[in-house]
Amino acid sequence: MQGATALVPLLRAMAADPRIVEALVDAARAAAPEVAGLPAAENRRHIAMLFMTGLDLFERQADPDGHDNASAARLGADRAAQGVPLGALLRGVQACRIRVFEIAVDRGRAAGISHEVLLEGALALDRYVNAVERHVIDGYHAAQSSLMRQGADAARTAVLRRLLLDPAGQVPVDELARFRLDPAGRYQCVVVGEVDSDAARRMERRLSSGGGLFGAVEGRLVGLVARPPTIEVTGLVVVAPPRPLTDVHTAYRLCVAAWQTAADLRLRGWHDVTDLAVETALAGQPALARLLGDTLLAGLRPSDAFHRELASTALAYLDHGQRLDQTAGALHVHPNTVRYRLRRLGEITAMPSLPADDGSRLTVPQTMRWWWALHTWLRTSSPADP
Repeated sequence: MQGATALVPLLRAMAADPRIVEALVDAARAAAPEVAGLPAAENRRHIAMLFMTGLDLFERQADPDGHDNASAARLGADRAAQGVPLGALLRGVQACRIRVFEIAVDRGRAAGISHEVLLEGALALDRYVNAVERHVIDGYHAAQSSLMRQGADAARTAVLRRLLLDPAGQVPVDELARFRLDPAGRYQCVVVGEVDSDAARRMERRLSSGGGLFGAVEGRLVGLVARPPTIEVTGLVVVAPPRPLTDVHTAYRLCVAAWQTAADLRLRGWHDVTDLAVETALAGQPALARLLGDTLLAGLRPSDAFHRELASTALAYLDHGQRLDQTAGALHVHPNTVRYRLRRLGEITAMPSLPADDGSRLTVPQTMRWWWALHTWLRTSSPADP
């Protein structure tokens, strides 16, 4: 294209002339007070960078619409972050655009370029200037959306932290209404997991699709929902029964403890905090658990595979309501095998004879003590221990 070819050397000379860049800076600052309020050096750097980027595309006759102009998008993003209104930014861009054409036409005439060639080159250049302007707008909108999301995230997290961490924390009604929380409503606390987990983030998007307030609290992804959505989960989620907003801080603490207990047990899926009440309470006394195991199971050797098999069978027996048939079915062995292992465990440890000859079973406190001791011993002792 003759017009474009004729304008390239002229535009190159303009881009290399600091006076031209300064003239464009002056035009942009005069057109928009908000732009004039920014440091002149920053205006100068952006305009020079845009000039060179657009000129490279123009010289190569690259498709202006199919090219990702990062420099223009960055200019728009920077102005959004600085709080410059989009209208002011566009007034500055338009002022630069007009000044470039004025100087280019004046210099073209002085160089003896015909009016036809100048017009043809100007029309071709206009396509690239339009594309640069669109990229500036796109960058501005993208950055503005990101900033709004970050602001909403910060406000959401602040409300959650006040509700979940401060027993005396009072959240203004308008703040609750902003996140669709009813001051008189009852909400379930949900603990999803570590906030840096990609799986937890994906779970947050699925859970929040049904409404609710989610955010990062103490490094965990947690939320408050009126009713959790009925979705399948592959990770671990612990939820508390509905509580008033004035008491969700208590539910949160219980959820956190229950979530950690469930994670130690390698559980997955949905779990109500009340279903984990026993395990959570016992997990809060690790020293007592070790003492109990060392006392009741002193005769067991962790390195003995048969002893570990005896302990696993007894734990399964207690987990299945002290029923021989159900325990045997779960372990895929004959009921007599279960009976034999329980008798051998009773000979090695202080465990009562199970099942008792008279058909009686362990009392609830006895069951708790032995279940806790067996569970702790199997989980914390290593087969390599002497």
